[in-house]
Amino acid sequence: MLSLDPNPLTLTRSIMQDQRRNPEAKGDLTLILNSIALACKFTSNAVRKAGIASLYGIAGATNVQGESQKKLDVIANDIFKNALKFSNKIAAITSEEEEEIYYVEGPDEAKYVIAFDPLDGSSNIEVNVSIGSIFGIWRREDQSAPVSAQDFLRRGSDLEAAGYCIYGSSTQLVLATKLGKVDVFTLDPAIGDFILTNPNIRVPSKGNIYSINEGNSKFWNDPVANYIRKVKNPESGSPYSLRYVGSMVSDVHRTLLYGGIFLYPEDKKTQTGKLRVLYEVLPMSFIIEMAGGKATDGRQNLMDLQPTDIHQRCPCILGSPEDVEEVSTYY
Repeated sequence: MLSLDPNPLTLTRSIMQDQRRNPEAKGDLTLILNSIALACKFTSNAVRKAGIASLYGIAGATNVQGESQKKLDVIANDIFKNALKFSNKIAAITSEEEEEIYYVEGPDEAKYVIAFDPLDGSSNIEVNVSIGSIFGIWRREDQSAPVSAQDFLRRGSDLEAAGYCIYGSSTQLVLATKLGKVDVFTLDPAIGDFILTNPNIRVPSKGNIYSINEGNSKFWNDPVANYIRKVKNPESGSPYSLRYVGSMVSDVHRTLLYGGIFLYPEDKKTQTGKLRVLYEVLPMSFIIEMAGGKATDGRQNLMDLQPTDIHQRCPCILGSPEDVEEVSTYY
C-alpha cells in the first residue's frame, strides 16, 4: 500500500519544494492548492457515496449553460467554492455552474483568481464512469485595482497553475505549473493525503488512439472528417483505435498518459465548439503543453486564445505533438 512508504512526498511537500525555486514566492499558491486538495477529497467522498446517499439524479435546476444540474454538480460546486474562499488568497472565483463571478469578501489585495468546473462528466455519474474536477489559477496583473472580470479574461499562457482531479478506481490529482512540470498525485485513503506517484510525466510524441464523439460524425466539417478517415484507414501501418468516454477528464487523462489525440471540434451543429474556454479548454491545454504536448482549435494554439466572456466556448484538439500537428494540416 502507498502508506507503507515511511517518507512519502505529499502534495504539500512537493509544492513547497517547487516554490523554493522562486524567490518571490510567499506561500500563497501552496495554501490555494491545499484548499483545492481538500475540496477534491470531499468531492471524491461524495462521488463514492452517491449511490447510498441518494445523490444520483437531477437537482431540479439548470446551470448558466442551460444544462440540467445533477445533485452532485451542486454539492461539488459548493465544496470547491467554500474551500477556496476561506483560503484568503483568492480574490474572485468563477464556476461553470454559476452565471456570475463570485467576489470574495475582503481581499481585493489577494493575488489570484480561479476558474473551475466542479464536476466534469457529471452525465456519467449514474453509470459509474470516471468523472473529475478541473481548475485554472491566474495571478492578477494589477493587484492595486479592484478585482473584475478582466482578471479572468486571460490567455492560457498566463496561467500560474492548472490541474484536474479524476475520481475513478483511485482518486488522482494532476497538477501542472508554469515551471513546465506535470505531476500525478494519488490519494492514499489510509493517511488521507495525496502522494506523488508519477512525477514529471510527458506526453508521448505520437500515439495510436483517437478520442472523439463519433455520434457527431454527420455534423463534422471537412478537416475533421478527412483526418478521422485517414487515421481509421491509413495507407500504411495500423489504424488508430477509438477510445471515448464522454468525460473530458477521463479522455484527456488517457491521452496524457498514453498519447494520441483528443478532439472536440466545432461542427455544423455547434459552430463555436462546445467546451468552455475558462473551465475546461485552457486548463487542460496548459496541462498538455506543460507535459510536452500541443493544443489547438485547428487554426491557432489554444494557449494564445484571448477569451472575451467568462462562459465562452471554443473547439479543442489536444494531445501528442505529432498527432496535433498532423490534424492541423487538414485545416
